[in-house]
Amino acid sequence: MYQERYQVRLLPRDVTFTTDGEQTVLEAALNAGIAFPNRCQVGACAMCLCRKLSGTIRYDLEPMLTEKEQEEGWIFACQAVAESDLVLALA
Repeated sequence: MYQERYQVRLLPRDVTFTTDGEQTVLEAALNAGIAFPNRCQVGACAMCLCRKLSGTIRYDLEPMLTEKEQEEGWIFACQAVAESDLVLALA
């Protein structure tokens, strides 16, 4: 089976890593050796909260974000799975 690969660009550091569309954005960053803020990895601590500037993600479990936060592009990297190339900004 063909596995999708997506590029994730992380600002303001301007580093890029890939994800396979199955792992979370946080897992992909950590697997690539990128220091990405995190603590709990289950969406409770908000350490991995970042802003999606472009691209599409999905969640297997809907995160605890208000509608306004989601409209502003905030995502939990520990819960988000890429469905396209992404550009993210750390808070």
